[in-house]
Amino acid sequence: MGILDRHKVLEKNATLLLIGSLAVVTIGGIVEIAPLFYLENTIEDVEGVRPYSPLELAGREIYIREGCYVCHSQMIRPMRDEVERYGHYSLAAESKYDHPFQWGSKRTGPDLARVGGRYSDEWHVDHLTDPQSVVPESVMPKYGFLSNAIIEPTYITDLMETHAIVGVPYTEEMIAEAQADFLVQVDPDGDYDALVERYPGAVVSNFDGQEAVTEMDALIAYLQMLGTLVDFSTFTPDASR
Repeated sequence: MGILDRHKVLEKNATLLLIGSLAVVTIGGIVEIAPLFYLENTIEDVEGVRPYSPLELAGREIYIREGCYVCHSQMIRPMRDEVERYGHYSLAAESKYDHPFQWGSKRTGPDLARVGGRYSDEWHVDHLTDPQSVVPESVMPKYGFLSNAIIEPTYITDLMETHAIVGVPYTEEMIAEAQADFLVQVDPDGDYDALVERYPGAVVSNFDGQEAVTEMDALIAYLQMLGTLVDFSTFTPDASR
């Protein structure tokens, strides 16, 4: 009996086909899942990765609310053309505090995984206010209204506590100082040393140049830290994984 004839037996017998399908799925599932029980962590710890500061976290919420993820992924794949254009390929550890993460393959605009520090605050304000003024071919909508949307740290403590519940390592001190850290990150003349100690690499700036803290400030604070936490000049992948 040939292979095709044997296959016909399965095709003509629903019970055998069901049993065969279940057997294949079961074996495949065991092969994929069983090794996870022997690993302490499936994500390699990388020096520099930290939870978001209160203002960055608020900015990330605005990024998601406005649907920025629909056109911009945050996943640089390990392919030569992507690495040359965007920078070092993305590490899983860089997104381990993201709920939800922003990985994907859909790009109407460029990938933003390494956008932090690439442009000035003023550029971001101009780009978000009128994208075509800096990128004429852009199809991105205008987000100038963010500059008029004053944002208060009223609920930032609750948001951080919620993230802590799902595993983000916010300490009691971070949560207690959340509102103060939120406000001082937009005040370059303020006492922000404690903020930077809690959140190394946090960018302190009056991002949109206004006196009040706005949603524009929060969003730019988030964008300016993307991809800046890991020092890839000293990063060496864990060869044991």
